[in-house]
Amino acid sequence: MAGKRLRYTADRGRRLDLGRALVTVPKSHQVPNIERPFAIRVPYLQITVYEQAEDPKQHFTIKELAALTREQFMALARERISGGNAFKDQAIVFVHGYNTEFDYALYRSAQMAYDLKFDGATFLYSWPSAGDVTGYVYDRESSEQAEPYLRDFLDMVLRDTGAKSVSVIAHSMGNLPLLRVLQTLGPQLPAEVRLNQIILAAPDVDRDVFANLASTIRPYGKGVTLYCSSNDRAMAAARRVAGGIPRAGDVSAEGPVVVDGIDTIDVSQTSTEYLALNHSTYAETSALLNDIGLLLTTGERPPEARIPILQRVATPKGDFWRYPAVR
Repeated sequence: MAGKRLRYTADRGRRLDLGRALVTVPKSHQVPNIERPFAIRVPYLQITVYEQAEDPKQHFTIKELAALTREQFMALARERISGGNAFKDQAIVFVHGYNTEFDYALYRSAQMAYDLKFDGATFLYSWPSAGDVTGYVYDRESSEQAEPYLRDFLDMVLRDTGAKSVSVIAHSMGNLPLLRVLQTLGPQLPAEVRLNQIILAAPDVDRDVFANLASTIRPYGKGVTLYCSSNDRAMAAARRVAGGIPRAGDVSAEGPVVVDGIDTIDVSQTSTEYLALNHSTYAETSALLNDIGLLLTTGERPPEARIPILQRVATPKGDFWRYPAVR
């Protein structure tokens, strides 16, 4: 119907759907924000008291959203990948986390690509999140249910799009399905097919499970980076649900999780606790966006080689890095 566009809800599709989205970014955009209409909502009740009208001149908007056949999708993906300048033949796959509606996942993907000046292909793999803080259990089970489709999608991007460099960024609850998929998909990929950067932001994954899975995926990427924080309130809530067991995205009193061959970076000092739940620090802090950009362009390691202010911390299990306190 006129005035209506395609929408994806929290319902499970039980298949892999492909499509194309065109997201507009306002000229007044300030890195690294996602400018959206001001709204007053009642927490936990999904009641909106007031919401400002959407304006493309002021806000991120979804201008176009269309379902595509596999053939249409592949043609568009190949065109985008081969047509890049600074990031020619490169692609990013973003897997969102808990409490993330489809539209917001699109905005986040667009914001990262825009702020990183990434002109390759940006792919969003969206699984059916309830988009509500009360939907933790539903989101957990939905992310697991969507694993086979993530595997199919990532396999397609790696093998069939013509991309010579593919990096993946997973956030929060999106990390566990990604890790499981890479564990099974990695050994089946041809020798010439290899991920560039594997970036794991605030993983809502049991630490022991993370250590086991992460150690198996190292050979399938040029580098693996874990961002964690001591003041992530959403991560603290996940820890409570898990019976107090620390998550891989936590920095507990004993320190962050350290896995051989994976760069663990404590971002606690870069975050903005007073602004929000503080669960998307990787995309909401210019310093971290800069680090992700350097990973994509140079892949330089160890971390202090690309970000000199990072402090290396030695532990019996290995080294990790942390941002210094903001003065």
